[in-house]
Amino acid sequence: MNEDKYIFTLEIEVRDYELDSEGIVNNSIYLHYLEHTRHAFVKQEGIPFGSLTREGLVPVVRRMEIDYRLSLHSGDVMLSRLWIERNGPRFIFHQDIFNKETGELVVAAVVTIVNMENGRINRGDELADRIAKYLEQA
Repeated sequence: MNEDKYIFTLEIEVRDYELDSEGIVNNSIYLHYLEHTRHAFVKQEGIPFGSLTREGLVPVVRRMEIDYRLSLHSGDVMLSRLWIERNGPRFIFHQDIFNKETGELVVAAVVTIVNMENGRINRGDELADRIAKYLEQA
């Protein structure tokens, strides 16, 4: 992955209640980390997630692919990074989580988002306009 493609980084510390019986972050918790990162990104861009739905823009996850590479433990700090591309009506978030201390890749994810309007997928042009400076056309 080309470091130059990342457009947003969020630092997150692992909390004890996120661990499973083996003392590592439970696999389902990574979904929260990835979602939290996307929400923090749009908030940073002046687009709080709640305002999107009030305006009739309803971005929803259509597909999620996650490769778990390494485990995180209590007290570990991660860097959750992302970049975006657009392919038709799909907004594809490439999200990687790194162990901050070691720099090792922990999780690699590709999250596909589509925008719903009146219960149907639309082209997402209005959402694309708001994040146009970050989009890579596929």
